[in-house]
Amino acid sequence: MFYHAYNSYLDNAFPYDELRPLTCDGQDTWGSFSLTLIDALDTLLVLGNHTEFQRVASLLQDTVDFDIDVNASETHVQHLNFVGGLLSAHLLAKRAGMELEPGWPCSGPLLRMAEDAARKLLPAFETPTGMPYGTVNLLRGVSPTETPVTCTAGVGTFILEFATLSRLTGDPTFENVARRALRALWKTRSDIGLVGNHIDIVSKKWVAQDAGIGAGVDSYFEYLVKGAVMLQDEELLSMFQAYDRAIQNYTRFDDWYLWVQMHKGTVSMPIFQSLEAFWPGLQSLLGNLDSAVRTFQNYYSVWRQFGGLPEFYSIPQGYTVDKREGYPLRPELIESAMYLFRATGDHTYLQLGLDALESIEKIAKTPCGYASVKDLRDHQLDNRMESFFLAETIKYLYLLFDPAHFLHESGECVLGAGGFIFNTEAHPLDPAALYCCGRHDQDHQELQDILLTLSQPGSQSKPPPKQTEGQPGSQSESIALKPGEKKTPPLLSCSVQPFSARLSILGQVFTDNT
Repeated sequence: MFYHAYNSYLDNAFPYDELRPLTCDGQDTWGSFSLTLIDALDTLLVLGNHTEFQRVASLLQDTVDFDIDVNASETHVQHLNFVGGLLSAHLLAKRAGMELEPGWPCSGPLLRMAEDAARKLLPAFETPTGMPYGTVNLLRGVSPTETPVTCTAGVGTFILEFATLSRLTGDPTFENVARRALRALWKTRSDIGLVGNHIDIVSKKWVAQDAGIGAGVDSYFEYLVKGAVMLQDEELLSMFQAYDRAIQNYTRFDDWYLWVQMHKGTVSMPIFQSLEAFWPGLQSLLGNLDSAVRTFQNYYSVWRQFGGLPEFYSIPQGYTVDKREGYPLRPELIESAMYLFRATGDHTYLQLGLDALESIEKIAKTPCGYASVKDLRDHQLDNRMESFFLAETIKYLYLLFDPAHFLHESGECVLGAGGFIFNTEAHPLDPAALYCCGRHDQDHQELQDILLTLSQPGSQSKPPPKQTEGQPGSQSESIALKPGEKKTPPLLSCSVQPFSARLSILGQVFTDNT
């Protein structure tokens, strides 16, 4: 399935963002970044195709340019595709057999591309509240006429990629802006503990006050949980646990989750959205298996009814909602099946995988790839294959049926040992790399402080000056100051090795304990 879709994209659509499978051509949807290729890159490695991974990674380094005059609408979706895909490919490069820079995983061309893409998004965060605008121009920043209204997910879905960037590169700017946005959003919750769908990021007023777990909100909750796991962060976990109590109290009915008014808790939309199908998988990460299993069964019953999940499904009527009957080959229910199969070993989840595979093959396959289903009632097709089909849907299907895959492994906290965290676009991130580079950065700072103290005459007893948060450091060949030199020394640039060897500096010996 993957290669039928991937080869069709390469043959008919590259370098456009997406394949149009009914007309066998391509179209740009995000700004002509070959989005499908970036999204599919780590899937190539998941499938074991190292040579094509290497070819595409090199190709992207030569062809992708983020310095163009294009609006990145839905900023969070834009960054998840580009930044997440590039970070994941960077962290998997060693497994793919690519030639690595000496400082990998704390440096490398794909990491620099990810940093470049993320830096283009930073102007969106320059607001009084710290919550970002929903659209940013990659060349000119935020338009003066840009609306301040942003969806909740657009504010709260940055911490995985931005914390990864900060800890790999040593630049705290990215993690800081993501955390500031999360904390600002947290303060806007209602008296009963819920958040709405769209907020004015300047005035902090809620514009759309429907509270639920679906479109416009979904990945915010996902990132609180996965951010807590990846960063071992109690603040993020406590935020989610507070939300979860309110969600269970006000939106859950018979193991369905409805939309309610965020201040009153009264039902506003008794519907199920296909994007909500990630929720059982998220619950399984927290150990809430009983609830997750029952909710999954509800969602699976909808799949069996239609051969896919309609975008909206009326729970009281038991049928699709008008003008929301489509299924664009979304991955969320398959994603939850993968997590629940890992947690329970129950072959029910393999059966869903088989149903999904057969449905997509029967309904959506065309001579040029796979087409979105325009209407699940009569299986009309739409002329679009979104990039997440290769990045997520196929990947989660493959991993569901390959329980021994390296991405499922968990082990020691060392690089590449497992325990990968999937971002919301299914790009796997290696938490051990964050620890590795973070520790390395700390060791560099300690060594720099020692050198600074010892290289200034008469200042051995004085504490060395600390670099201020977010202050950029330049690379330099020399790490020691000349006597009498006043400027702050540059950050060190050494290959990533633990600071455990004895070092002799200016006649004094230091170990990792001193």
